[in-house]
Amino acid sequence: MTQIRPRTPPTYEQLRTMAGQELGVSDWTTVDQNRIDQFAECTGDHQWIHVDPERARRQSPFRTTIAHGYLTLSIIGALALDMGIVPENTQAAFNYGFDRVRFLSPVRVGARIRLRTTLLSMEDRGPGQYLMKAANTVEIEGEQKPALTAETLVMLYERRRRAGA
Repeated sequence: MTQIRPRTPPTYEQLRTMAGQELGVSDWTTVDQNRIDQFAECTGDHQWIHVDPERARRQSPFRTTIAHGYLTLSIIGALALDMGIVPENTQAAFNYGFDRVRFLSPVRVGARIRLRTTLLSMEDRGPGQYLMKAANTVEIEGEQKPALTAETLVMLYERRRRAGA
């Protein structure tokens, strides 16, 4: 698959006309045991299937540890920012929510994942405020089935120009 990356971030005006278009594909990132362990520490979710490689080797149907589904979901934000799809003149971007999250395939320790994002809509929410809705697929290298799909909602605030500037 060809990676599509904007050379420069799109403008708000461009995003308003891009519904249905793929915004980009991120680089691959590895989900290693250290990342899984750190997530477990942050969330308190120490279920053995995530943090105990020996037990997972013996008892898990995957024969190895797997990433938390919510870890995989949480990586979407960072990968999207790395793709350069947020307009340069953005003052702030906030998670607004998720729609239609589906965990389709486990991410085994050591797997590489990437994000593929398509713009669904760009809605004006007030002067300089926009609600961006995007379809996201987290792909697992070498596997047909993605790890997850999710529609993200992000509230974007455009940097205001100063009078006389």
